[in-house]
Amino acid sequence: VQVAESGGGSVQAGGSMRLSCTASGQPLMPDVAAAWFRQAPGKEREFVAGISWSGDDAQYAESVAGRFTISRASAKWTAYLQMNALRVEDTAVYYCATASHFIGTLPRTPAGYNYWGQGTQVTVSS
Repeated sequence: VQVAESGGGSVQAGGSMRLSCTASGQPLMPDVAAAWFRQAPGKEREFVAGISWSGDDAQYAESVAGRFTISRASAKWTAYLQMNALRVEDTAVYYCATASHFIGTLPRTPAGYNYWGQGTQVTVSS
């Protein structure tokens, strides 16, 4: 499974940006999950949002709830992160990750995901 992110860049505070993620070789099964994490300099990697491939379960970090939306295309393995009302503190490298099989609640830690992309930089300026 190869995961690749796209769509990062620079934007002013209050602006919007959409990230995309593809995972070649990952099956489209209900127990597959996709998630976005981010890591700012000097900080640990943190959960941003996750979604089950069935679409029944989507979760968000408190810091982005109401501003970010995670979604997935049902017919192909592509996940999206729509980011609105961006803040300077959203600046980080954003990583897409996928879990081949999860049970119960969507994982919210990096350990719950077994394939990762290389990351894409998102910079929000004031």
